[in-house]
Amino acid sequence: MRLRFFVLAALLAANGPALLPGLTPTAVRAQQKLPLTLEDIWAKPTFRAASVPGFNWMNDGRYYSALDGGSLVQHEVTTGKAVQTLVAATELQLPGAAKPLAVDGYTFNANEQKILFTTATEPIYRHSSRSVYYVFDRGTKKLTPLSTGKQGYATFSPNGLRVAFTRDNNVFVTDLATMKETAVTTNGVKNNLINGSTDWVYEEEFGFAQGFFWSPDSKQIAFYTFDESQVPEYDMQKWGNLYPEEYRFKYPKAGEKNSVVSVSSYDVASGKTTKMDVGPEPDQYIPRVMWTQVPNTLSIQRLNRLQNKLEILHGDVSTGKTRVALTDTNPAYVEINDDLRYLAGGKQFVFTSEKDGYQHLYLHDMSGKQVRQITKGDWEISAINGFDAKTGNIYFTSTEGSALQRHLYRINLSGKGKQRISEAGNGTDVVNMSPDTKYFLNTHSSAGVPSVVSLREGSTGKLVKTLEDNAKLKQTLAQYDLGKFEFFTFKTSEGIELNGWMIKPSNFDPAKKYPVLMHVYGGPSFGASSTQTVLDNVGGGTALTNYLWHHLLAEQGYIVVSVEGRGSSGRGAAFRKATYANLGKLETIDQGEGAKYLGGLPYVDKARIGIWGWSYGGYMTALAMTKNADLFKMGISVAPVTNWRYYDSVYTERYLKKPQDNPSGYDDNSPVQFAQNLKGKLLLVHGTGDDNVHFQNSIAFVDALIKANKDYQTLYYPNRNHGISGGNTRLHLYRQMTNFVLQNL
Repeated sequence: MRLRFFVLAALLAANGPALLPGLTPTAVRAQQKLPLTLEDIWAKPTFRAASVPGFNWMNDGRYYSALDGGSLVQHEVTTGKAVQTLVAATELQLPGAAKPLAVDGYTFNANEQKILFTTATEPIYRHSSRSVYYVFDRGTKKLTPLSTGKQGYATFSPNGLRVAFTRDNNVFVTDLATMKETAVTTNGVKNNLINGSTDWVYEEEFGFAQGFFWSPDSKQIAFYTFDESQVPEYDMQKWGNLYPEEYRFKYPKAGEKNSVVSVSSYDVASGKTTKMDVGPEPDQYIPRVMWTQVPNTLSIQRLNRLQNKLEILHGDVSTGKTRVALTDTNPAYVEINDDLRYLAGGKQFVFTSEKDGYQHLYLHDMSGKQVRQITKGDWEISAINGFDAKTGNIYFTSTEGSALQRHLYRINLSGKGKQRISEAGNGTDVVNMSPDTKYFLNTHSSAGVPSVVSLREGSTGKLVKTLEDNAKLKQTLAQYDLGKFEFFTFKTSEGIELNGWMIKPSNFDPAKKYPVLMHVYGGPSFGASSTQTVLDNVGGGTALTNYLWHHLLAEQGYIVVSVEGRGSSGRGAAFRKATYANLGKLETIDQGEGAKYLGGLPYVDKARIGIWGWSYGGYMTALAMTKNADLFKMGISVAPVTNWRYYDSVYTERYLKKPQDNPSGYDDNSPVQFAQNLKGKLLLVHGTGDDNVHFQNSIAFVDALIKANKDYQTLYYPNRNHGISGGNTRLHLYRQMTNFVLQNL
């Protein structure tokens, strides 16, 4: 076993609390550390991390803009100093209004003379929203509503003369000179046909909601159309009134009918719409659409329903004709991400593929012929962050340093000159690079250490200015009695090395026997996303709030552990796709191996090991409590899938195929099938308004437990979605979870 220690108190000592009047350093050291409370974590801003809100790069790479007190302010990159107020809050006050607009977002047009401000933004699902938009002219200081009601995804044309947006399942375009609004489509109908935005399953599983795209010359708008008329509806009850309200939306479960998706292009000048040829097969996916650098040429990615064959189509929008430029296949499934880049000049593009076993960069000509593989190695690209057309350098984030870390690198299109740009050391970097790649905003954290947000030079990574060091949060954390956080690895009985972390009580005594609570997610990652719970970032792979809750449990005498099993990202395709066609089997084995390993440690009470998780982690908890019933004394399963037949088509079939073709993959690892094995104490938690993992899942599992005459406890949150949040909800939930752990482990 290899351990790498992160003792939080030591890491934060240099930023400890300021001396109070009359106290000597010795007296401060002798002060009693504060105990963590659920109120501190969930109800107060005690541990709220600071960031840089509303950050946007400006055309001149020397400047960025950010919202500040309701005003839009320009800052100089090299100093971080505010150099001018672009729009004062007082200029965002409508005639007769008592106060300025409460702005929650903004975008510039191409020459930065007009700005779209968003207000009253209303979230719909994970990525979708609608807002009231206003156009502000910096020259005339005029503030104008974009349209009536609420709109979606309002976007300037590249030449800044028009704005396209969605409303009521249709696409519209407004001429800013006249404010004349033109309907691009008129046939949109709720729960039937969608233009310009995505349906539920595309939004959730392909990660985007806006479904229209301006051409680089501003002459065309490409847009999606979803015919969801044949997709079954899910009926979700909304509680509160005398009679519950029905909320019905289209949700394709595994094996059921999906939307039939088409792509069209609208010519702004003529008003003509041309439908693109995406092939004769209606039962397929179009996960990405973008414009190339060749005039009138649209790039369309076509994915078969089994998701193991991806084709890049190049289409002529004047005729609608398309041709296949590139095909990427995989025995399991093909990754979908945003890494496709068409290079200036219209002759080449960069694409990522894991055809050599790891996600790497490849250069192709426009016919699709591979020019070269740009990156190689037993590590994977997690995101492309920028491209410098002058030098031919690509900037990317990868796992080359460690599967637990993410750092920024640079390499030339020639495949030469690879260099790490991130500072030496551990941790995780989240990069926002300027369009000209001269600078990047870097958010760096490591296990137990809050994020530091800094501006850095793109070519060298040299620090320009620290924008937020979260010193206040570090000082706050230093006042609390936090345990010892450490990473570890171990080998399973199959010889597979797994990563994990462990939080021990601050007063840990190796001569004692401690109960252990394991935290699990366990689900597969897809594209650039990472579902790892073992990462070298501030929460160790979890949110800071969960990280602190785990420390709170450590204060109560528990060891908290997370073990990353097969199916997770960062270690290549073989490790991630080992679970293909049989979700739950290997993941459950690996969590069981983790429990056995922990039970063999001299300071662990193997009769008192518990497990908890949310979403896929809730599914894993339910499986662990039934298939590994002898290993776990208690479990908390939050918002679990309990039968993959109940979950959506895109996600489930990607990893399990269709249920018609792989019934055993669906049934052999469903907790519903093993309810009779339950031995330990189980708490089942779900929001009744969960549009993602439906409440139906918990109902099915409870019904199976009743039939098996098994005892359990339930905790249901009315109208709460998959995140189970809002008001006091999280505080209430974690109080119940804490009590359940204390009473049963």
